[in-house]
Amino acid sequence: MIYAISDLHLSLNTDKPMDVFGEKWKNYAERIRDNWNDTVKNDDFVIIPGDISWATYLGDAVTDFSYINSLSGKKIILKGNHDYWWTTMNKLTVFLSENGFESVSFLHNNTIICGDTAICGTRGWNIPSGNSSEEDMRIFEREKLRLIASLEAADKAKANEIIVAMHYPPVEKDNPNTDFLNIMKEYGVKKCIYGHLHAAAQKFAIQGEFSGVDLRLVSCDYINFTPVLIKKC
Repeated sequence: MIYAISDLHLSLNTDKPMDVFGEKWKNYAERIRDNWNDTVKNDDFVIIPGDISWATYLGDAVTDFSYINSLSGKKIILKGNHDYWWTTMNKLTVFLSENGFESVSFLHNNTIICGDTAICGTRGWNIPSGNSSEEDMRIFEREKLRLIASLEAADKAKANEIIVAMHYPPVEKDNPNTDFLNIMKEYGVKKCIYGHLHAAAQKFAIQGEFSGVDLRLVSCDYINFTPVLIKKC
């Protein structure tokens, strides 16, 4: 089985309690753990599309990653806009090895194979509009290239199906830009999951089939802090 849950926003080693954002977040780490272990089996995969930990530096994220590693299943993590601890893939790989976090993998310019399915993706960015800055445009174009690199890796692996994970939504309401979706369709992607949206912003989430791709919001507060099934396998 392949599950997904985004935006864990763990702060087990930092003073950043999420319940300041509402009663819904009270005891969220305990609730995620209980719901996760009741749902996910050790042979399952769980995609976590960003905003993993509030830690500023990788060394400060050990406690949060120890928590994630202790949960059932194999975890696939990609970067969110609040993952300030994120560093080079070489340093991230050493970090996992040195701490014995064997159930965790990072998705960055690569693909991870789960049975006959390739998991691809990138962080994404705000979809450009008429008032986007040059810096926003630069980041957006770079994220498109990262998505292509990930999908190229899946293409070489000759997977039967590709699931794309992004942190930011790949498309926005009332914005005609569908660059991310166009890239996905070029590689035959039919399913994309994303996070980033919380509270009132979730009402603007585009879900279901859109331009040939099935979209699904998996922010943890939207899915009641429980990993949701993305594919049976």
